[in-house]
Amino acid sequence: MQKSLDIKLEALRSDPEANVFIIADAKDADMAHGIAAPGRSPEAHSGEVRFRTLDEYRQQIRDVIRQGVVDIVLMSASTNERLTIEERLFDGSTVTPAARANDTTDIHIARGGVYASEPSRPFRTATIDHIQCGKLECAPGERRLGADLGLYSVTFNNILERDLETLAAYREFRHEAEERGFRHFLEVFDPNAPQCLDPAEIGGFVNDLIVRTLAGVTRRGMPLFLKMVYHGPKFTEELCRYSRDLVVGILGGGAGTTYDAFKLIAEAQRYGARVALFGRKINGAEHQLAFIEFLRLITDGVVSPEEAVAAYHSVLQRLGIRPHRPLEEDMRLLTPVMSYGGAVTSVVIGLPARETASVSPPASADDGEPDWGTMTAEQKIEYNQRRLDRVIGV
Repeated sequence: MQKSLDIKLEALRSDPEANVFIIADAKDADMAHGIAAPGRSPEAHSGEVRFRTLDEYRQQIRDVIRQGVVDIVLMSASTNERLTIEERLFDGSTVTPAARANDTTDIHIARGGVYASEPSRPFRTATIDHIQCGKLECAPGERRLGADLGLYSVTFNNILERDLETLAAYREFRHEAEERGFRHFLEVFDPNAPQCLDPAEIGGFVNDLIVRTLAGVTRRGMPLFLKMVYHGPKFTEELCRYSRDLVVGILGGGAGTTYDAFKLIAEAQRYGARVALFGRKINGAEHQLAFIEFLRLITDGVVSPEEAVAAYHSVLQRLGIRPHRPLEEDMRLLTPVMSYGGAVTSVVIGLPARETASVSPPASADDGEPDWGTMTAEQKIEYNQRRLDRVIGV
């Protein structure tokens, strides 16, 4: 079965303005956060913080794969071995498996640890062969058993020796990947311990180092797309318009409110990004499958972020799931958003207006799909709530 990722990347190669958007569920946190990686357990333990088990984490991944809404599921090499190589869950699925191909020291998060506060150093636990076939050396014909896509991460800190070390490690990885027919996308974190760098300069610093780093890379070694912090409209548009060969993607960051996540993906798409990779925002959601459905509806232009938050809460209510926050609080934009001028703004959004009249059935287009252009916000929400009810089994 053809993967939706490949279809969308081909569309973007033909037309960078193509109306497609790639969503990835980043379930690779076990390569960073240790025991806390699977997220908090929803069970009550008299105030004690308990976390899900690795088995529960992997079951959530299985559910996301079967749902088939995201384009990519990013995993650790060990989870990739279990789900891709052994269980063959991606066979017959439109979802593409991917594995984290390196784990730089700035994501080595341990209780009491200080590694993440020191300038990032390159490191790789997994080899490409282990990702592709689960062992040190793949025999001919075994490289397609596992994932053929990996995330490679770099962090620049404006420290010459450290940044050269990062560049050299990335060059070595690209050469190895090209030899083994392994594709990758490039994650570029903001500096974790910058030297002589004003916070206002970080967006430009990161953009410049991305284009400088990739200028010496030919097509065979180029990343399929980027994963980076959303620095606001100015720097996102700047990078997107620099080269039609760069497919810009944003990372989700901390969990935040539901509106934080929904607004972020909408704003990034508006200013040129064509990929979003959300980890904690999805993993921290009350109902991950419903949350993912609304991310897709937003990027498809079916509902606005504001409408999606209200509809998501309605789904939670139908499922009998207590939300982390009341709807009014979940409409708050807690994550600072950069305006085009560069000022940090904080926004509180009121609840979307609700019509008191009964909602009439939506008009249908010739292909049987709803005619979104003629539907009111209420009709869109009602239609998608009913569709989610069928998908989730309410």
